[in-house]
Amino acid sequence: MMPLATWIDHLVVTAPNLALGVAYIEDVLGVPMQAGGQHQAMATHNYLLKLGEHCYLEVIAPDPTLPAPKRPRWFALDSVQPTSAPRLATWVARTILIQSASELLHQQLGVVTPMSRGNLAWQITIPADGSLPFSGMAPMLIEWPRDQHPIQRLTDQGCRLLQLELHHPQASQIETMLSQIGMQDEVCWQTTAQPQLIATIETPSGIKRIEQSKG
Repeated sequence: MMPLATWIDHLVVTAPNLALGVAYIEDVLGVPMQAGGQHQAMATHNYLLKLGEHCYLEVIAPDPTLPAPKRPRWFALDSVQPTSAPRLATWVARTILIQSASELLHQQLGVVTPMSRGNLAWQITIPADGSLPFSGMAPMLIEWPRDQHPIQRLTDQGCRLLQLELHHPQASQIETMLSQIGMQDEVCWQTTAQPQLIATIETPSGIKRIEQSKG
């Protein structure tokens, strides 16, 4: 069997509405985002920003124009309140052989689920209750078809992910899990009492940070 391999695929910023989330990222990073589309099965929609050749940032929010989904929304979006601030909620790791990776981790990162947006289709692990694995410090897993990835459609705005920091009481356990499925990218781990996710991003106007703030 082919060895498992995993990389940072994208960062996920959640917001009560898409316009608020996009405005937050454009203000912090100083560059425009691009429209993504609708996820019919989850009643959500998104905007995207390229963060290098293999990684991007997604702002995602409930889409009020779509019927409510038959299951909890992903990325804990059902718990986002109208007054909540946009925040770096979690991250998604791209893998090969997603079914094998998920089973190896006993589905701790969710159940492999087919998903689509427009003419893009992929598989992703989603916890049945819509929660964020390990408070968002552990990623959901994603597998894209070999010939397509959202980054191919994104304009380069001069932003790059420099570092992803993950703080969690069970940091060593999460690190071991990702090592088991062949994490290739460097991620900074720290065992702390409170979960915290911090992304350091190079932009045309300097180095910026976005994080999983409370709210």
